[in-house]
Amino acid sequence: MIDGLPTSRTCPFDPPPELAELRADAPVTRMRYPDGHEGWLVTSFDLAREVLAGDAFSARHELRSSPIPMPVKIGPAAPGMFIGMDPPDHTRYRKPLSRTFTTRRTRELEPEIARICAETLDAMERQGSPADLMKAFALPLPVLVISKLLGATPEVAEEFQALRVPVLTAGTPKEEAMAAARRTGELMGELVAYRRANPGDDLLSALIADSDLDSQELAGISLLILGAGHETTANMISLATYFLMSEERSLPVPFTDDAVNELLRHLSVVQFVSRAALRDVRLGPVTIKAGETVTLSLSAVNRDPGRFPDPDTARLDRDASSHLAFGHGLHQCIGHNLARAEIRIGLSELFTRFPKIRLAVPDEEITTREAMNTHGVHALPVEW
Repeated sequence: MIDGLPTSRTCPFDPPPELAELRADAPVTRMRYPDGHEGWLVTSFDLAREVLAGDAFSARHELRSSPIPMPVKIGPAAPGMFIGMDPPDHTRYRKPLSRTFTTRRTRELEPEIARICAETLDAMERQGSPADLMKAFALPLPVLVISKLLGATPEVAEEFQALRVPVLTAGTPKEEAMAAARRTGELMGELVAYRRANPGDDLLSALIADSDLDSQELAGISLLILGAGHETTANMISLATYFLMSEERSLPVPFTDDAVNELLRHLSVVQFVSRAALRDVRLGPVTIKAGETVTLSLSAVNRDPGRFPDPDTARLDRDASSHLAFGHGLHQCIGHNLARAEIRIGLSELFTRFPKIRLAVPDEEITTREAMNTHGVHALPVEW
């Protein structure tokens, strides 16, 4: 039995070292959760895929414990927040979105992503060196892309961008962060009302026209797309930039799909996902009892040597497309194609514009998000 999920890192780019030891000795390990629940931790790639693909495990928030301390236990998912639901509710919300997030549709969006990327880098360049890459580039890019996708006006997109900074910035007073989160929700409700009255060529207008979702559900889905669509991508862009700046290697600029998948595998900014067993089920050498929470350490499974040879080395020409950074199965991140495109275009444009970009502070001053679901840096001061 281990007490809690290991989250303390000796290197910002590598998983906590205890995870590799657990994977070698006991890939399904008994774990005591912060709320006292006794469940399991999975560190094996194959067993993690089995959990994600199986129908014996639930994604419902209220059925599972958190592997990291939480101020309150999360209740049932709000309307539209389908990542915390199971079928048929999950299917009802996710199905209308599927046509927007295809590979073909994402390719069509790439010129717009490149335009937003160039404008964001223009603003960063005008601001001058040094700059915090997270605030100046990594965060604005995905927020502006998602805002465009949802049909937000430029004014609303700018407010979304401003609101997400205090929510994601370390040291923000709790009241300020909560106020920014509340305002984001209000703004999304206003955007739904605006698009009902003024339909356009955007995702939100299409959902209004083609589905039976009510305004609360539409606001919930839009809020989920904004939140899930920018936090992980922003942290991935900034952490990948930090990693690549620290490496003495030639970069594949423009970045390839293989390079992006390898960075996703190697860095695994989403550190874990959890599921609750709906019935007794055998998983590897153990039996998971109904009601027990199973946490999958994505940081560990994406470094499994049984799946990826020499897993602790980032080989940017490796085919790592089978990684689980976006999950797997029914709940695989619906925006994975869009996220890959943003990361590929963002890194390509960043290192093309600033080929000599480097840290503007000593390495030891960079602080990371450890005991959190999404790993990354709180800030990344750079100069060029």
